[in-house]
Amino acid sequence: MGVLGGDNLVVDRSPDGTVVDRYREALAAGTHHPVLLIGLFVLDLLTIHPFDDGNGRVVRALTNAMLDDAGYTVGRYVSLDQLIAETADVYYAALLESTHGWHERENDPWPWLSYFVVILSRAYERFEQGTAAQRSTGTKQDRVREYVTQHAPQIFKIADIRVALPGVSDPTIRLALDQLKQEGSVRPEGTGRAAVWVKTGRHGQLPTGPPAVARRLTGSGANRG
Repeated sequence: MGVLGGDNLVVDRSPDGTVVDRYREALAAGTHHPVLLIGLFVLDLLTIHPFDDGNGRVVRALTNAMLDDAGYTVGRYVSLDQLIAETADVYYAALLESTHGWHERENDPWPWLSYFVVILSRAYERFEQGTAAQRSTGTKQDRVREYVTQHAPQIFKIADIRVALPGVSDPTIRLALDQLKQEGSVRPEGTGRAAVWVKTGRHGQLPTGPPAVARRLTGSGANRG
């Protein structure tokens, strides 16, 4: 069954315990990295779909809470939901691949775990970028320009700049964006609440291979069963 096979696997659906019980037992055993255990727990919930409505909201809330409890507090400062939305195609592909054969206990959790770990790593990268932007010198317009050109994701909203640069007013943000638009560095798309800005000249896709933290968790050193 993959990385944590046998009775230690969170997704071991034997009748002598619930998914929550299995997760707690595996976490207490300390044999496997908590991020992998959380990822497997999330995979189970997404597959089981236990509620008639609101499954996504519940899973996202639990994911943030479990990561926070494990010491990965980046969800307080960076929206994991936004990162997933930016990579929706990869998200659904990984989920589909890892849920195939789930009911027969023949699924491969690694496509989903790799995606989950990369998203968490990307969140820390974005947090680091945001804090670096806040430390930058120059005028507030310069800070906006630096954030957009060097730290913002490929597709971003004004709300992202507000979070990264608290204290910078909306008029200042819009002025800087207008200047960048005139220079051909960004372009607006959509209107109203759906409006976004797109950076030109580079792509914001996930890397083909996980970053260092992901490789440590999902690389050849891990037991894939």
